[in-house]
Amino acid sequence: MSSDDIYILGIHMTKFGKHPDSDVVDLGAEAAMAALADAGVTMADMGILAAGNLMNASAGFGQQLQKQIGQTGIPVFNVANACATGATALRTAIMAIKAGECDMGLAVGVEKLAGAGLLGGGGGGGKSDEHKWEPSGRFGAVAGVDGRIGTAAMPGTFAQVGMEYLHENDYSGEAFELFARISVKNHKHSTLNPLAAYTKEMSLEQVMGDVMIAYPNTRPMCSANCDGGAAAVVVSGAKLKTLSKEQQRRAVKVSASVLTSDPWQEACQVLPDVNTLTRMAAEQAYEQAGVSPEDLDLVELHDCFATAELVHYDNLMLCEPGGAVDLFESGATWRDGSTPVNVSGGLESKGHPISATGIANIWEVCHHLRGEAGDRQIEGAKVGLAHVIGLGSACGVHILESSAA
Repeated sequence: MSSDDIYILGIHMTKFGKHPDSDVVDLGAEAAMAALADAGVTMADMGILAAGNLMNASAGFGQQLQKQIGQTGIPVFNVANACATGATALRTAIMAIKAGECDMGLAVGVEKLAGAGLLGGGGGGGKSDEHKWEPSGRFGAVAGVDGRIGTAAMPGTFAQVGMEYLHENDYSGEAFELFARISVKNHKHSTLNPLAAYTKEMSLEQVMGDVMIAYPNTRPMCSANCDGGAAAVVVSGAKLKTLSKEQQRRAVKVSASVLTSDPWQEACQVLPDVNTLTRMAAEQAYEQAGVSPEDLDLVELHDCFATAELVHYDNLMLCEPGGAVDLFESGATWRDGSTPVNVSGGLESKGHPISATGIANIWEVCHHLRGEAGDRQIEGAKVGLAHVIGLGSACGVHILESSAA
């Protein structure tokens, strides 16, 4: 192992779901202490703490967390970056180690979202009861997004993204059923994940017959708002060499860690583009890791909605351009397929406590690469990809490889 390499030494996610008796500090501390124990180290070994929370904590969440897990005087970075918050916290710790400021760090992401309802994108201000347009807020010059030139609500945004993809690629089948079958896959996968918020298999009829949120996404096709935390301990390759053979064996190499935002385009700068920054991140990650999409043994991608999963097959280059439908129809993305996607159950079943998701997706991949995923284990898994995207916009892609030790 090179001294320049970065490894995940320990990682943990809490059970996702409703935790009425725990606040974000409780959940963050549970995840952090378990990750440290998994790594076989203590808070005294950490040289940096990156703490991610988007919607619940007051200023200084990381410092509040320190009071529970150990105040050691190290730098604390409080991170908020939409749904990519957890991945950004991890990248913050990785960059500190790469910069030579420390040889070990802790990243935590936590959120309480049970019962939060639909989450908006914040694209525009409130509307007047008058039947007239009134400019207001940052985007006042082009009017509020919602209901006028699109929607700022997440279900509507990603519904549009999925339907646009099918239109651009001349899909002539039944769109509603296609996306519903993606959800059926993920709910089926969730039955093998005891930490998922929902572990219930759902038939195609049940998915299609549930409450419509934003066509073609019904309720089971949407990510589940819930409570949860996740944490990871990262270590330099040089430091890992000094640790035990067992720690080296279980360490997972971070072959690529990429974070992107929207590039400038000759297009509307207000409406979100979930495709370009994901494709940019994927291209950079494959180059950084020296692997291709064909080398991946599993993928955990950001299926905030069933429509999002389909388009990200293409954005992550798991298929030829325009070939996402064919990839899914081939059965490749099922657990027993050639490119298993969201074996955890995905955000639709595992749940989506926003700031925890980026690290939780990595947790899933790590467990397969370690051979510790239990009944849902992808046999022989050596290389995996974890992806998150947050509107605003931010995209994180990590490529992970099993240890050669």
